[in-house]
Amino acid sequence: MKERLYIVMPAYNEEMNIEAVVREWHTVITQLGEGRLVVVDDGSKDGTYAKLQELQKELPRLTALTKPNSGHGGTVLFAYEYALAEGADYVFQTDSDGQTVSTEFWELWRSRADYDIQLGYRKGRQDGLSRVVVTKTLKLVLFLNFRLWIKDANTPFRLMTAASLAGFLPRIPKEHNLANVLLTVLYEKDKMRRRYAPITFRPRQGGVNSINISRIIKIGLRAVKDFAELKKL
Repeated sequence: MKERLYIVMPAYNEEMNIEAVVREWHTVITQLGEGRLVVVDDGSKDGTYAKLQELQKELPRLTALTKPNSGHGGTVLFAYEYALAEGADYVFQTDSDGQTVSTEFWELWRSRADYDIQLGYRKGRQDGLSRVVVTKTLKLVLFLNFRLWIKDANTPFRLMTAASLAGFLPRIPKEHNLANVLLTVLYEKDKMRRRYAPITFRPRQGGVNSINISRIIKIGLRAVKDFAELKKL
């Protein structure tokens, strides 16, 4: 029996990017011959979901879902739960802004039997100084709270076994803003089989980033509070 991969990605106001990104990643799932590409629209205010519905008619392995807005963390949790419920053996998460490169997925896939989680760390990222500063600050916050020095805890390029993911999801607060960060912390704390591989991280391929400085500050302050409360994870 072939292993079922579910590629999942959240999408919010990605009308300009979504078609190119979906076609790129649909090629990956088609080459595997098993599994699904699941794109979860997070209550977009533009035509993102309408485009997904049109693409779904053409692309046989695409599943387009929509739900009320809950932010990136809540949306990836929703997508993970969906993939597990549908019988995935492996779950790969990336974002819908076109910053990751699909051809780099295959290196992780070839090593899937050796790890519970593989993460692509964004080396030489091209999405602006402010994002680099946020990532470095997050790395320090995680070290101060959990004594873990993690290369890239919030990377949107991660391949996980369904079995390990299913064990960790109940430990993540529902709709947490930084769900992927907490997942990475759990894999590290429990010393699961893990690997970090350098990946390309391109500039946003179109549209406007929904995360501005004021929102970053709000998320950061909430994260500091949440991490302090979750040291017992």
